Amino acid sequence: MEIVKLKEVVKYRKQFIKIKDDESYKRCRVQLHRRGIKLRDEVFGSEIKTKKQRLCKENDFIVAEMDAKFGGYGIIPKELADAIVSSHYYLYEINLEKLSYKFLEAIIDSGMLQEQIKAVGSTNYSRVSAKEVLEYEIPCPPLEAQKQVVSLYDAAKSNLTILKSELTHQQTLLKKLRQQILQEAIEGKLTADWRAANPDVEPASALLERIATEKAELVKAKKIRKGKKQPPSESFEANVEIPKAWVLSDLDDISIYITDGTHQTPTYTQSGRIFLSAQNVKPFRFIPEKHKYVSEEAYQEYIKNRAVEKGDLLLGRVGAGIGETAVVDIDIECAIYVSLGLVKTFKKHTDSDYLAIVFNSPYGVRYAKGNISSGGGSAGNFNLGRIRSFPIPLPTLQEQRAIVTKVEKLLTLCDQLETQITQNQTHAEALMQAVLREAFS
Repeated sequence: MEIVKLKEVVKYRKQFIKIKDDESYKRCRVQLHRRGIKLRDEVFGSEIKTKKQRLCKENDFIVAEMDAKFGGYGIIPKELADAIVSSHYYLYEINLEKLSYKFLEAIIDSGMLQEQIKAVGSTNYSRVSAKEVLEYEIPCPPLEAQKQVVSLYDAAKSNLTILKSELTHQQTLLKKLRQQILQEAIEGKLTADWRAANPDVEPASALLERIATEKAELVKAKKIRKGKKQPPSESFEANVEIPKAWVLSDLDDISIYITDGTHQTPTYTQSGRIFLSAQNVKPFRFIPEKHKYVSEEAYQEYIKNRAVEKGDLLLGRVGAGIGETAVVDIDIECAIYVSLGLVKTFKKHTDSDYLAIVFNSPYGVRYAKGNISSGGGSAGNFNLGRIRSFPIPLPTLQEQRAIVTKVEKLLTLCDQLETQITQNQTHAEALMQAVLREAFS
């Protein structure tokens, strides 16, 4: 297939138009990663500071001076004919007697131009000149052969779109499956066989009594204070079905205590003691690696009555991650900010991983999102009173552990399925590129 330089099949249009204040103009936006040209906005000329602009024509080849290295180029669609762009964009008129704009579109999609653009300049910020663009090389067979390639390209792209849609649908179903697993876990449906095989296990009410006795002793000895509860929002209804041997208990009634991090605005240091916030907690993931530091003096002040230990629960109290919960699964000394809630569990009576399942289940998410309190000028928070009042479906410790084991196995299978879907998406993209390269060879 004949290889030509772009200057042999396109012409750089240098002309500008003068913007008139009383006329309306469409402005283009060139998307990165070769995703096409879109309408940015439509404004009157009086709002445009630079009065010299370039005028786009249908099927022009447009290249962004600064963003070409990131795939900032494409073909002007019909609906953006007569749109304007600044001098930081280059417009090239295609010689349609030699080159089909659809053929050039397929070349763009193949990544062939991108490889040549990246080879120019030494930094990611390097601009591309109009003359450099004209030196890029492309295959250019006769028009009839171009039509055949375009036909192949359209068919491959259509098939890829269908495949992507199916893979996206699979991801949606997988997300729903994860949620269903968590919901059925806290309703006892995943461990029905376990209960049938263990009929002599004591009811959860006996466990609750032991916890209540131990907590009362701690309060009496003034080792902890009784936590203040706040009733759930009137709009919240538990609506969770649990086995007869289970109980529904407020979280505070099965926890040593529930608190949050320091309300003081920390002064960060370059080194020192680890300080964590809501960004360090995602559903089932304690991620302390990206942390800040505070001084030793501040740290000692911040951890009074709220020292974090392995096996504790941390949950988001503010922002988009409200209610997201993880178990502290490593030995770590750290202070926490007010954006995190801390649940100090009775580790010999409850399984923290099970409690995390409850929080991250659809039931738990519904409770957290439905019990956000207004913080005056703030966006609201999941306050401690309502965290303490969270109704927990509580089985015996043995069944909690059985649930955790079952959920971990099922979610591992989900992870494997998700990996396969992601690989299929990557393979689909690679196949598309291979088809195009074969067509251009």
